[in-house]
Amino acid sequence: MGILSNAEVTTRDSALASAGGFLAILLWSATIAVARSISEQVGPLTAGAAVCCVSGALAVVRLALSGQRRRRIRRLPLKYVLGCGALFVAYMLALYLAVGLADGRQQVLEVGLLNYLWPATTILFTVLLLKKKAGLLLLPATLMALCGVFLVLTQGEDVSWHSFTRNVATKPAVYALALYAGVSWGLYSALTRRWAGRQAQGAVHIFLPATAVVLVVLCLLLEDGPEWTVRAAGETAFLGLAT
Repeated sequence: MGILSNAEVTTRDSALASAGGFLAILLWSATIAVARSISEQVGPLTAGAAVCCVSGALAVVRLALSGQRRRRIRRLPLKYVLGCGALFVAYMLALYLAVGLADGRQQVLEVGLLNYLWPATTILFTVLLLKKKAGLLLLPATLMALCGVFLVLTQGEDVSWHSFTRNVATKPAVYALALYAGVSWGLYSALTRRWAGRQAQGAVHIFLPATAVVLVVLCLLLEDGPEWTVRAAGETAFLGLAT
């Protein structure tokens, strides 16, 4: 049985990280549309609470089955658990409220555009907080990526600067929440690396159930009990698993 060299291990880890990144894009790309669909049926807070209950329950089961993950969590820096945990919970809350409270599908598109600033803000905070060197192509490449996100999300829909500013004026809180989501996830990603490094593995197993608890409490206080359908339950199960 051969022994992998350091270079081979580094290459393997890099490939796994890249594959994980592409998979994350595929999963997250479904978030806005499915979250909106669930929100239209049961309400934004109920949608977020239900999805996080599914994902949180899966995370707790996975954590219970792995003593190694539990040991890792006990070694996590406190500032990471509290700081990044708060950012995680607040991001999920802001996202579901922004998507669920948007008026109509056009505003959902615009809210999605603001939320999908997170890849660009992740790069920005990585440069600023992790002191990574940025090449001359970073800015134009990031702008091209944002243009690509815009073209993919709009799909020929009538989203103009005029309609965007008009909608912001009518629903400023919704757009502020979406903008916060786009910025906070980038900050969460960079601070995770800065405060915990590779030790951060497994922390989402406690962030997800914590988010579920917060959203369930808010849901019980602020929303009436919804009427569930098979479609809403199926979409919740899918998005909970994806999350």
